[in-house]
Amino acid sequence: MAYSTSVSIWAFILSFYFGVSKCYFAIPLKIYTGRYNVSSDVDFTQRVVLTSDGNGLSLASDPTGTVNFLDMIHNLQGDSGRGYYIEMSIGTPGQKVNILVDTGSSNFAVAAAPHPFITHYFNTALSSTYQSVGRTVAVRYTQGNWEGELGVDRVSIPKGLNGTIIINIAAILSSDGFFLPGVNWQGILGLAYPMLARPDSSVEPFFNSLVQQLGIPDIFSLQMCGAGLSASSTADPAGGSLIMGGAEPTLYRGSVWYTPIVEEWYYQVEVLKLEVGDQNLDLDCREYNMDKAIVDSGTTLLRLPVNVFNAVVEAITRSSLIQDFSSGFWDGSKLACWMKGETPWMFFPKLSIYLRATNTSQSFRITILPQLYIQPITDVDGTLDCFRFGLSSSANGLVIGATVMEGFYVVFDRAQRRLGFALSNCAVSGEVALSEIAGPFSATDVAANCSAGVLKEPLLWVISYALMAVCAVVLIILLLLLVLPCRNRNRSGEITDESSLVRHRIK
Repeated sequence: MAYSTSVSIWAFILSFYFGVSKCYFAIPLKIYTGRYNVSSDVDFTQRVVLTSDGNGLSLASDPTGTVNFLDMIHNLQGDSGRGYYIEMSIGTPGQKVNILVDTGSSNFAVAAAPHPFITHYFNTALSSTYQSVGRTVAVRYTQGNWEGELGVDRVSIPKGLNGTIIINIAAILSSDGFFLPGVNWQGILGLAYPMLARPDSSVEPFFNSLVQQLGIPDIFSLQMCGAGLSASSTADPAGGSLIMGGAEPTLYRGSVWYTPIVEEWYYQVEVLKLEVGDQNLDLDCREYNMDKAIVDSGTTLLRLPVNVFNAVVEAITRSSLIQDFSSGFWDGSKLACWMKGETPWMFFPKLSIYLRATNTSQSFRITILPQLYIQPITDVDGTLDCFRFGLSSSANGLVIGATVMEGFYVVFDRAQRRLGFALSNCAVSGEVALSEIAGPFSATDVAANCSAGVLKEPLLWVISYALMAVCAVVLIILLLLLVLPCRNRNRSGEITDESSLVRHRIK
């Protein structure tokens, strides 16, 4: 991404400079399409029959159509602690692997070499249709990183859309802190926009390929059902559903509330304010969107900018019925434990996030109960239940992660550049709903653009290169002034070397 931006900037600078001096240079540009034709006999003519809710959102198809979203229900396994993953088949013959669903990145990457924390991997040598494209790739996440090579191969999803597609695959050859003990996935499915793809945006992401090759609407939706369940449970994983091509109405209750996608890189949204119980944090809304505010299924916690996080902890401490609490609980270094059978949730307030609505003069509120952010982790000697704090501070923006997403059915309506939130049918514990949605509310009391002044990484690169270009132009002008003799006459009219700026500089 940074490479392609720098090439464009310098191409502009060179063309400007040499254009002014009447000299022209042709600079060849190589374009990578991101798609490669591995086999000409693959059939991509399959179409999808879908119905609409009247607002452009695709709902469950007619039973006689090509796709039935009911086939995709419960196609995810996992939970917020270990991640939500989907089974895929890669290569010819197909090799089955579990792939982590991540809306905060854009590469489709899978282990292609042994690793002590995974049970199996995609062996590229055993696939007759795998083709390396001769490019290396490396991706760094908030936690962990990996390196590998780019290739293409056939991919199908057993509990997904019918048909096989050709996908850009990053074959992971080495990693550090990416695969963790106890996880049951061997790769990652980045569902964000091409701008985040590595090594650059020419690598077409998985969902973009899916939309183009199978002709489905540019929409997917996500239900994550680990709310209130222990991350160390040995029982069957909670799971969830990834619906590709639209939304499945049986997975949510009530209406879908939409917020605009501010920028198409991450799924960036605009947060207007936060409340702890009935307390408005009363911060400038730009604080909430400092750097960016995104929705990311690959992040476990609700991550908040430092000032916002400190304000939330202070507000929870004031409103909590627990007077003395170790600071280690808030920073994630310690667990809080209660006698087995006792639940701490009654001691903590609800947390609410206000998002700007598609009618930008309004907002709506998504609320999570303590059961979602005071999270059960483990028991001790069968006598204590221990919990962690589901929030953390962040140096690079607000992240609405699994802690919040588990309370909602989230619709990623890329076609209309909006994100939708509805109450998830699985966010219920003992017949008590663990999440709430309310609105609309007036947004006239907040800034017209709470994301103003928020600079994303590509824009920072553009600005830096633009400043370099300005400096280069100034330097060129100075050099021209130095090289071209400024010949002035002395009082007698004779031209002398004493009047030349170059005399004492060029010998």
